[in-house]
Amino acid sequence: MTGPGAGTGPPMAPGLRRFLERPKPKAAPGELCEMCTEPIRSGHSHVVNLEARNLMCTCRPCWLLFTRDGAAQGRYRSVPERYLHDPGAAITPVQWDAISIPVSMAFFFENSQMGQFVAFYPSPAGATESMLELTTWAEILAANPHLAEVTPDVEALLVRRDGDRFECWLVPIDACYELVGRVKLKWKGFDGGAELWEDLDAFLDGLRERSVLVGRTGGHAERGG
Repeated sequence: MTGPGAGTGPPMAPGLRRFLERPKPKAAPGELCEMCTEPIRSGHSHVVNLEARNLMCTCRPCWLLFTRDGAAQGRYRSVPERYLHDPGAAITPVQWDAISIPVSMAFFFENSQMGQFVAFYPSPAGATESMLELTTWAEILAANPHLAEVTPDVEALLVRRDGDRFECWLVPIDACYELVGRVKLKWKGFDGGAELWEDLDAFLDGLRERSVLVGRTGGHAERGG
């Protein structure tokens, strides 16, 4: 080697040279951070683009950038990672019918641009919006104060009806995106099919496992269901 600096320092071992010259492995499609393009793994974090109203897959450093309120002038917000579960939420069948949910499962989140809660339920076509009766919804939140403090845009209340009993989770909004995707992907026939319902049971069991139990007194219990 010739030129400035030639001959300074010990020679580089051939194995180390090959390592440094080896190109970085390419990530599979969909496995790059949508902000910095660094490779990301499954189970990665998410950020909501509040202007475009879409969910972005991100690496951990990019996710951490937007955990502060007002970061990026409020354009982006990191999706939190808390899960709460109330197996006996204070909701009545009459209230459920009043908020016009025609199925047994729906999720609710506060849209900051609209300044109010909105309601969606999973369907074969994707997320279907339901007209939310705001007076009734205010009554439900008042009856369940341990679940009422939902971070706008990035957290949701997921509710499942089983007869006259209602089970509720406070979850990151990306869990609701996952639910919608599962229904859309696996729905078959008129009622969804056995495979779909088995898959949804497994999904809800996963939520129970990772959630902190809460009750109508507002206290927290042990993790798990």
